[in-house]
Amino acid sequence: MAQSQAQLAAHQHGKSRVRLGRVWRVGNVHHFVEFNVATMLESDMEHAFLTDSNRGMTATDTQKNSVYYVAKQLGARPCSPEEFGLALARHFVDSYPDTVWKAKVSVEMMPWRRLDVNGQPHDHGYVWQGSEIRTAYVTADSKGKVEITAGLKDLKVLKTTQSGYSGFLHDKFTTLPDVGDRIVATSVTANWRYSRPPASYDAAYATVRQALTAAFYGPPRGGVFSPSVQFTLYQMGKAAIDRVPEVESVFLNMPNLHFIPCVPVTTKSFDNDVYVATSEPHGNIEAVVTRAAAAPHCRL
Repeated sequence: MAQSQAQLAAHQHGKSRVRLGRVWRVGNVHHFVEFNVATMLESDMEHAFLTDSNRGMTATDTQKNSVYYVAKQLGARPCSPEEFGLALARHFVDSYPDTVWKAKVSVEMMPWRRLDVNGQPHDHGYVWQGSEIRTAYVTADSKGKVEITAGLKDLKVLKTTQSGYSGFLHDKFTTLPDVGDRIVATSVTANWRYSRPPASYDAAYATVRQALTAAFYGPPRGGVFSPSVQFTLYQMGKAAIDRVPEVESVFLNMPNLHFIPCVPVTTKSFDNDVYVATSEPHGNIEAVVTRAAAAPHCRL
């Protein structure tokens, strides 16, 4: 039998969809978060793939239990997903220095928001608001190098006017007409890398999110015109970099959520009022925007 030419080029192992609830009780006011956590370890475990030995392996069940352990060790104040991801990544490289050389942690923060009752924030009541999920991705290695990427996904945004699309190539395969006024809607996925830790991850996240939405919508009176999703995407990434000095690279993915003009039966014209809502098939626009001289933090 001929000798195999196969070889193990790369490997890692981890645990996904570890769901965690954490409450901080500060007097009568309670702070709550729900995290969805995934861990992945780069380690000296090549032998587990090539032989029948699991010697020294940090089992995925151990990784799951570590998520809850690190959550218990968190201080008396609420922490951001970035801070939790960093604490968990460091836990792995510090606890298993002989085998683990890099830990990768993804954290999704579910959209629970403190309940507001007649203008008053509730002491311990929370409500699920919208579909937007805050994200964080942290890596830490045994040499002390740390990289932190923050982000969001499923942020659905829409405006009913101040958007058009024209001047694109028309050939025999093109059926889309030029249009000067349309609904534009998308579900934004964005993540951004910090060149250094901001004073507050929560404040930096809020500022980036506000920059993204402000660039999309424009001012409350009149808005801002969008000639294409591509143009608006770049303006959003640029706004995030301009507003937060610690942000050096921004990735944005913005698929179209289509609202197609509809002329109902028995009517004769479209009056910018009735649309067929559809999301498939859809255009998908994405780009990376960086600060001058900074390297992109991801590849398309």
